Parts: sequence; structure tokens; C-alpha cells
Amino acid sequence: MADDNQSPVFQIQRIYLKDLSLEQPNSPQILLEQAQPQVDINLALGAEPVADGIYEVAVTATVTTKVNDKVLFLVEAKQAGIFEIRNIPDEQLQPIIGIACPGIVYPYLRAIVSDVCTRAGFPPVLLSEVNFQAMFEAQREQAAKAASGNGSGIITSAN
Repeated sequence: MADDNQSPVFQIQRIYLKDLSLEQPNSPQILLEQAQPQVDINLALGAEPVADGIYEVAVTATVTTKVNDKVLFLVEAKQAGIFEIRNIPDEQLQPIIGIACPGIVYPYLRAIVSDVCTRAGFPPVLLSEVNFQAMFEAQREQAAKAASGNGSGIITSAN
């Protein structure tokens, strides 16, 4: 029985939509514009412990669409998951939280963003696939450079 208590555990407890907003600040006038919209997409990751061995991991997408420098629509969606992660060595914990968990949550976020845009009367915005491993390694490399004094000390999120 003692061996069971030390077995590695990685389980999804829940996937949920934590926050969602849609704004069309210049409607209806801007809907008459014929110019091609410009789309800017930003992603952010967040993770925090909720209880012993329980973590919330969230991926946020902010989609800003403009026509002639006026906002056509702005969608911000935050999809989150609660994960039970126990008996995992420390050197493996951060990659699980920074790569595996966002990879599980992200497809739900993609669907929500596309659906909200469509329901708002616009063509769907299709978020591209994200390589969370490359993103994680780049952030870790930037953090290491900042810690050693070789970098600027600024860590930015990927677009």
C-alpha cells in the first residue's frame, strides 16, 4: 500500500471556461466599412497551485480586430483546467504544467474563440496550433539569461 501513495499521478479534474468577453465598441457604424480587417492575437499562460497537488492552468487568448485603426471587435477568452499532479519529480513538474496542461486546455479555447466570433456575426477566427514545448523552452532560456545578467530581464509572451 505504501507504494501506491508514491505512484505518479496526473489527472484532469475539470476543464472550464473561466472568463469570456466580446466587445464591439464601434458598432454599428464600423460594420459598414469595406476595408480588410487587421487581426492581432495574443496568448498568455498562467498556472497556480490551488491545493496540495492540485493546479489550475489557464490559457488566455486576446483577439483584437481593427478596421482603419478602429476596433471592429475584441474577444478575450480564458480557458482553464484543474489538474491533479502528485509524486512527480520537481524537474518534471514545471514541463507538465507549462507544456502538457496548456496542450490539453488549448483546443477548448480555440473552439470557444471561433464560436464566439461566429455568433457575433463575424467570420470565425481560427487560432493556429501552438508549440507549447518551444514556448516553454524559450521562456526558460530567457529567464536563465535574465538570472545570469546576460539578458534584458524582460520576459514576453508569445503572439
